[in-house]
Amino acid sequence: MDPLNRYRQRLDDWRNEHVRNGLLHRRLGNARLASGILLVVVAAVSLGAERISAWWLLVPAVALMVLVVIHDHVDRALRLAARGMAYYERALARLENRWIGTGSQGERFRDSRHVFADDLDLFGPGSLFELLSTARTRMGERLLAGWLLTPGDPKEVAARQESVRELRPGVELREQIALMGDDLRAALDDRRLGLWGTEPGVVFFWGARWIALALAIAAVASLVTALSDWTSFRPFLFVVLAELIFMMATNKPTAQVGESVGTPAHELRLIALLLERLEREPFSSPALAALRGRLLVNGTPATRQIRRLVNLVERLEWAHNLFFRLPAAGLLWMPQFAIAIETWRVRYGPHVAGWVEAIGEFEAMSSLACFAYEHPDAVFPDLVDSSERDTSFKSFYDAQDLTHPLIPAAEAIANDVQLGGDTRLWIVSGSNMSGKSTLLRAVGLSVVLAWAGAPVNAARLRLSRLQLGASLRSNDSVTDHRSRFYAEISRLKDVVDLARAGQPLLFLLDELLSGTNSHDRRIGAQALLVGLVERGAIGLATTHDLALAEIAEQLKGRAINVHFEDHLEGGEIRFDYHLRPGVVTRGNALELMRAVGLDV
Repeated sequence: MDPLNRYRQRLDDWRNEHVRNGLLHRRLGNARLASGILLVVVAAVSLGAERISAWWLLVPAVALMVLVVIHDHVDRALRLAARGMAYYERALARLENRWIGTGSQGERFRDSRHVFADDLDLFGPGSLFELLSTARTRMGERLLAGWLLTPGDPKEVAARQESVRELRPGVELREQIALMGDDLRAALDDRRLGLWGTEPGVVFFWGARWIALALAIAAVASLVTALSDWTSFRPFLFVVLAELIFMMATNKPTAQVGESVGTPAHELRLIALLLERLEREPFSSPALAALRGRLLVNGTPATRQIRRLVNLVERLEWAHNLFFRLPAAGLLWMPQFAIAIETWRVRYGPHVAGWVEAIGEFEAMSSLACFAYEHPDAVFPDLVDSSERDTSFKSFYDAQDLTHPLIPAAEAIANDVQLGGDTRLWIVSGSNMSGKSTLLRAVGLSVVLAWAGAPVNAARLRLSRLQLGASLRSNDSVTDHRSRFYAEISRLKDVVDLARAGQPLLFLLDELLSGTNSHDRRIGAQALLVGLVERGAIGLATTHDLALAEIAEQLKGRAINVHFEDHLEGGEIRFDYHLRPGVVTRGNALELMRAVGLDV
């Protein structure tokens, strides 16, 4: 079944489940109300009028208790169905191009100084990150953003590709994990949790654990013997005095443990649901198998250790119960469990950050796998690890039927792009709105996806490991006293610096130096492009200025001209967005000005 029909079927299933549980929820609510009224009536008849036995109260009371339990179960099922509906409604929105504004946009990862992130729309509304990310934890989002911002190590990316292939058809697994527990994005602070696990140990004096146990046993034994008249209360009072001294000596570390463990225990309880699901999954790819292996500590699953911590924290909190407070004091309950919790933290705390990171890594790979599943025509690129020292002939990019991943497949126009070998530069000319900037972004995003480990929207892509440098969107700034032209040349310097550093570079330059006069633009653009090519970089540069197309002649076969065309049809401008060889021969600026009502 194709993704669209699969998602529609699952959405219908969840809707039917929601309707069924909603009806049952209302009926049980009415039954609870009726049983409550019946309980009042029976109480009035039995206890007030004394016409029937008070034992009859058990019937409505038991019925009410049973209905409360069942009603709670149905309520949870109803909320689960609502989450399932929301999950598949967003999934369908992605397939039907209604996804913008429905997901996490990754705004916290935006950096205007990054050399390509803003230019390629990696983050923000309608961004690649919003389309890709299905992560529910900050760690998952952070890892995914890191993969998009920096090309990975070839071996790691190859292993990531294999994992994404394995996860690609796993619709049920992604659904189950997405519907687990509460909203982890709001509830889980992975960095704080990791710091808690590695903080210096809370110091209890030597032997405190065994002294506390001995005093608790002595307190119980002396109290029992005193109440049995075997001894006087004097031994018990001596034990109580010793316990008071012990509690004074351990009060500070006990309080410190109690104050610090509450939130981490709650967060670990949440991630245990995900960890347990991952521990059961029979992964076969090496990266996923290694990820599951990181969830073991000396052969013991992480979830078992987390449950042990959660149980210890729950026991610790019993001491705050009004009815148990006095016995807890006599048993040195809080110091004993505080010592046990701290012992757990010292032993297993250093593994906590790794457990959370494993969840984040799985979520990031699952996001790429979801993208792969929803784009069945996307292909995994052939990644070639070229030497970073000699980039003159080893940097290349070869794409067939490349399209932009943020444009719906039904609307996207495919083009071929080949850079490498003798051809180091494409100069792309064309009129306004003809597709030049879209082509550059399609190329850039394919590189980003490829070296993140994801499939790309193309029939075929083969490329070397490339650093990206882009100047497609330069903005002025009043507060920084920067003109648009100054912002552009500052970005161009960043791109050139990558080439100077010997990085294998793919540059994407849109409307190069458009903020200055034609004379300076031609000289500056020529010097810039020739310098990049001489340093072994490959790339594309777009232009409206047909004089810049002459640069290809001066690069002696290392650059070619390609262009987009448009034509008038019924008084309207039409674009076909297909690349053609050579230089564009006409512009459309005057036609566009007339189309919006300007008198020219």
